[in-house]
Amino acid sequence: MDQFRALFSVSLVLFVLVSVSFCEDDSDDLLIRQVVNVTEPRVLSSEDHFALFKRKFGKVYGSVEEHYHRLSIFRRNLLRAMHHQRMDPFASHGVTQFSDLTPSEFRRMHLGVKGLGFKIPKDVNQAPILPTQNLPKEFDWRDRGAVTPVKNQGSCGSCWSFSTTGALEGAHFLATGKLVSLSEQQLLDCDHECDPEQAGSCDSGCNGGLMNTAFEYTLKTGGLMREEDYPYTGTDGGTCNLDKSNIVASVSNFSLVSINEDQIAANLVQNGPLAVAINAGYMQTYIGGVSCPYICSRRLNHGVLLVGYGSAGFAQARLKKKPYWIIKNSWGETWGENGYYKLCRGRNICGVDSLVSTVAVSV
Repeated sequence: MDQFRALFSVSLVLFVLVSVSFCEDDSDDLLIRQVVNVTEPRVLSSEDHFALFKRKFGKVYGSVEEHYHRLSIFRRNLLRAMHHQRMDPFASHGVTQFSDLTPSEFRRMHLGVKGLGFKIPKDVNQAPILPTQNLPKEFDWRDRGAVTPVKNQGSCGSCWSFSTTGALEGAHFLATGKLVSLSEQQLLDCDHECDPEQAGSCDSGCNGGLMNTAFEYTLKTGGLMREEDYPYTGTDGGTCNLDKSNIVASVSNFSLVSINEDQIAANLVQNGPLAVAINAGYMQTYIGGVSCPYICSRRLNHGVLLVGYGSAGFAQARLKKKPYWIIKNSWGETWGENGYYKLCRGRNICGVDSLVSTVAVSV
């Protein structure tokens, strides 16, 4: 009975959150009805939710003015979460650790893929076409030991470096049987590789970069050190402290994968986790579920790691199974589904098929 009451409470909360309409005027009090228990519902104001948000994520502001500025942004993000919920009904959207940031702040501080044209460098290989007839229906490299724990890039536009290390960590595991956490900070401090075909595409620490140019740096410089030997600080502009005698993972080659989703799946299964760029437009408010928005830009701005794929069951008969990608993010385990994002497969949602790279290591 307790389990039934708890399930009923959660379901009612979700129903009310999706159903309540908010006034677009930020000066109006935004009211969200939450169920404290089944018999005693009460109404929480936006200030109440902001207080809960600050407590949960340890937010502290330096002045009263900053507090009210962030409250105003928080209110607008409640509206954005409601809009995202309508546009993306198979996922859950709401308050996250980024709910006090404007969209521009969020992009600057927590994304970081550069180079919107994505011209293919002349020296990058095209991944060979692989057979796809016998692909497993579901697959997850986390179950096979090839994925390190979720990391946190902090307030630094370094997503590209985490996507790069994640792919190398998986390839190194496949080659050696050993899972080693590799250094993103080495890339921030030492990698200033540029794509000669693309102006402004230099890897630039917290100001952004691109996984393919990071692979190129790793290939040229000899490889990456361990995370423990070159720990992450989330800052850039520091001295490069590369010690080549401590390199543990060296790139032998890297390739771009076809935008065909069966080929992406085949490369994932055969070659390990893949470095992927996506549009993060719905991720600021994402809490869980399969994100399959009706409309999503394919303008790539965030680097992540593709680790698997699966399918989810839904009540509607026509949507009993919705295939999705399993994506490792770099915003810590408090975001999304313990740090992971599920994004639906089938039609290049949010550009997920547009820039996919596989890497191999030399042993």
